[in-house]
Amino acid sequence: MISDAEILGVKQRFGIIGNSPLLNHAIQVAMQASPTDMTVLITGESGSGKESFSKIIHSLSTRKHGKFIAINCGAIPEGTIDSELFGHEKGSFTGAYEARKGYFEVTDGGSIFLDEIGEMPLGTQARLLRVLENGEFIKVGSSKVQKTDVRVIAATNVNLLKAVEKGKFREDLYYRLNTVPIYVPPLRQRGDDIILLFRKFSSDFSDRYQVKPISLTDEAKALLLKFPFPGNIRQLKNLAEQISLLESTREVDAETLAKYLPSTTYNLPASLPSQSFGSDKQDFSERELLYKVLFDMKKDMTELKKMVLESFQSGGLNQAIIKKHQGLFEDMDMQVDNFPSEESLSPNLPLVLENLPEKETQDINLAKREYKEEIIEDIAHEEDDHSLSIEKKEKELIIRALRKHGNKRKYAAQDLGISERTLYRKIKQYDIEE
Repeated sequence: MISDAEILGVKQRFGIIGNSPLLNHAIQVAMQASPTDMTVLITGESGSGKESFSKIIHSLSTRKHGKFIAINCGAIPEGTIDSELFGHEKGSFTGAYEARKGYFEVTDGGSIFLDEIGEMPLGTQARLLRVLENGEFIKVGSSKVQKTDVRVIAATNVNLLKAVEKGKFREDLYYRLNTVPIYVPPLRQRGDDIILLFRKFSSDFSDRYQVKPISLTDEAKALLLKFPFPGNIRQLKNLAEQISLLESTREVDAETLAKYLPSTTYNLPASLPSQSFGSDKQDFSERELLYKVLFDMKKDMTELKKMVLESFQSGGLNQAIIKKHQGLFEDMDMQVDNFPSEESLSPNLPLVLENLPEKETQDINLAKREYKEEIIEDIAHEEDDHSLSIEKKEKELIIRALRKHGNKRKYAAQDLGISERTLYRKIKQYDIEE
């Protein structure tokens, strides 16, 4: 059994601040797993300090003298991640001017930390599974099987079981990674640790810039404890440094602190997607709202064309046809029952035809057939144009986001609500010049 003194020693060694029972339990599990070679899966929200636990596990293991590499799987483009992890042979793809060792070869005998493992492509997941099960991998462009002895520590801020259900993550890999699960609690679940961390960050700032550290009144501390901190420790550190820099008064009250806390919508009674760990992340981005508008417009246009075609085939507009398509008129200030009756509408086409000479009747029938074919053809054409317009709008949004952020993919992807790897694929797909 690991004692409290041992846990305290690990905190001091790795600069971990806090006395939360959830935090202490996570540290204890990491210390128990360290001497083994078992695969560890660290879960928790972004910014909660998952990488610190990977360093604890490696430093307390028998591999502590071996290499330790931390890799963000979400930051590596899908087309190059296999080469980065497993290496490649010379000439295996365009730009491969020489052979290259991958991270699994370089860290042989050490540990590798795979952050954001949920962003890893399915093809790469199959390669990783082989490494975990047999310690084998094959370089890109090679047929030679190589051996490696690497301990894998993975981390994610998404619910991998949900990803498994959606087919975005391999089930066998999930259970292979989740041998030892460690849950890192978000900052809002750590109670008074928030005050301790704020004091630590403000003290570090004062030491670095030789200024008096700031302090909080009791009301300010209460306000700080109520804030949800969706960005966790990173957000708290930024807040402490910002106040330390900008405030001349070194004792901060609740009113002053409130100016630095961003307004949140977490408690609004609206149907917003949950931002808590383990929930499905939904993006109500500009692109998806645009898609919805386009689809609604397309549906109305198709229904309207069907109504015109049916009315032409039946020889005139009547109440039965209008009632069948009454959804088209829901946003208009009129009722279907108030439409004029059939008798008050324009004369019925078949009756008119009976009174016309034979040649004129044939000409009108011919025009009717041509009009019908034209409408049907136009509907099909409209559907093709619609799909193309979506791609065009998506391309325009990507170009706008890239220009806005000076062609920095990371910030453009965040603005668009997609991963950096997805943005890289879209840039290739639409042949966008950066």
